[in-house]
Amino acid sequence: MKSLLQRSARMPAAIAFSASMLFAASAPAHAAYPDHPIRWVVPFPAGGAMDNIARTLGEDMSKTLGQAIVVENRPGAGGNIGAEMVARSPADGYTLIIVANGMAVNPALYGKLGYDPVKDFAPVSLLAVVPNVLVANKAKTPAKTVAEVIASAKAKPGKYTYASAGNGTSIHLAGELFTSMAKVDLLHIPYKGSGPAMTDLLGGQVDYMFDSITSAKPHIDSGKLTPIAVTTSKRSSALPNVPTVAEAGVPGYELSPWFAAFVPAKTPPAIIDTLNKAMIEALKKPSVQQRLAGIGAEPIGSTPAQLKDHLARETVKWGALIRERGIHAD
Repeated sequence: MKSLLQRSARMPAAIAFSASMLFAASAPAHAAYPDHPIRWVVPFPAGGAMDNIARTLGEDMSKTLGQAIVVENRPGAGGNIGAEMVARSPADGYTLIIVANGMAVNPALYGKLGYDPVKDFAPVSLLAVVPNVLVANKAKTPAKTVAEVIASAKAKPGKYTYASAGNGTSIHLAGELFTSMAKVDLLHIPYKGSGPAMTDLLGGQVDYMFDSITSAKPHIDSGKLTPIAVTTSKRSSALPNVPTVAEAGVPGYELSPWFAAFVPAKTPPAIIDTLNKAMIEALKKPSVQQRLAGIGAEPIGSTPAQLKDHLARETVKWGALIRERGIHAD
């Protein structure tokens, strides 16, 4: 009898213990994502197109995700310093990076990288394109069309110059692709950044530049620079009356400076999906599109699989050009 009473007294505790075990088994292993701020690394200085895109999207995404997205600039070595840091960050969705064409270019441009663009990262989404535009100093260089640029370059090989923000930048590669496809000899003058290159273009020290619309448009609007052609496959909404290089005389020419988001490899697919949906949602909003248009950026958006394929194609394309032209990092 006593043992029966003892067993009966212990039953509520046993039931409670079993219930707690059942609840623990059915509860999620981790707190709902995200439950604290997310760090978005920009591997270039503040103020450029990449920085603007990250801050614009991050501000909107933070409202959707319910957590702050903190932009952190980690410039240096053509974006490699920030990329290497993110590659070694925890794969938990709380560190992501915005990259540009350099993700496809740098493997061929640098002898050795501290990260692998494919193995060390998981794609999230393509974000936007910011076209480059071939511009000339209006006071110094009379050319107004691609045909005139080609004709003058063929008449005096090596005489005309184009500035870039440094070896391997999209501004440089736009010029290399142009000279290769148009079969002309233009002298490349590399600078340490777009700012100094633009200063010398405006000062008449160089003839041309395939600059980003973001920094070139104010000088186009002021009448100091002549817009000759955009490098993308379609005309830019920021300069709708300016033809593409392809339609203006170099068929097949295209350089589309793209920006995309990646996270460290092995980040859980569910977290990548959450980030992707927040990015796509932001890119569809008129307020975000308007802010991006202000810097000449045109929203894209993609699935992670589409970004993976895009990176593979771009890596092949620019790797071939870099080897053909013998381009090396600064």
